[in-house]
Amino acid sequence: MALSEDEIKAAMIEKATKAPKPQLYIKDFYACDPDTKPRVIKNIANALVKEGKLMFWSSGSTTMYARPDRIKNEEGAEGIN
Repeated sequence: MALSEDEIKAAMIEKATKAPKPQLYIKDFYACDPDTKPRVIKNIANALVKEGKLMFWSSGSTTMYARPDRIKNEEGAEGIN
């Protein structure tokens, strides 16, 4: 049985928070609920961006998703070395 939209959002935020890398491809979120179609996952991810809970991150060639606080922490840590 597919999860509700709120349950999927919570799972996506948790995945983005605990993932080893701060940036995730949209396909990384598909595992949050295998019963939900990829297009629905993408729409939910975009809704999380609008809510400010996720943000877009670009490597230059592809667009990824990330938690805003993790990106700022990672970029700040790189500049310290």
